Amino acid sequence: MLTESREAAQEKAAMIIEDLRRQKLGKAADLIEAHIDETLTFYAFPDSHWLKIRTNNPLERIMKEIRRRTRVVGAFPDGQSCLNLAAARLRHIAGSQWSTRKYMNMDPLYAEQTSTHGAFAS
Repeated sequence: MLTESREAAQEKAAMIIEDLRRQKLGKAADLIEAHIDETLTFYAFPDSHWLKIRTNNPLERIMKEIRRRTRVVGAFPDGQSCLNLAAARLRHIAGSQWSTRKYMNMDPLYAEQTSTHGAFAS
């Protein structure tokens, strides 16, 4: 679990930007400086979500399953048959218990929104 605050991360980013400028890497420093806020967006979420926000493991797992099945077949007669196989796997995932598992508990976000705005519109 990450314990660093957003302020500490911004201070580290500022040190990196200064270091890049000292090394005469102005374009790299400008790029980091322009986009550091986007990079640190995850700090706006509860810290229990940070680890899961930084990865796309569920999507990678789905793609791995589809790749594994298409490799077994080898050559497809046409693009439509490959699409049918991938769609069949996606239908299986959507209809199985695998798709109903929660990846992130959204209750902290709902609680924060309710306490901030007084009411929650779904």
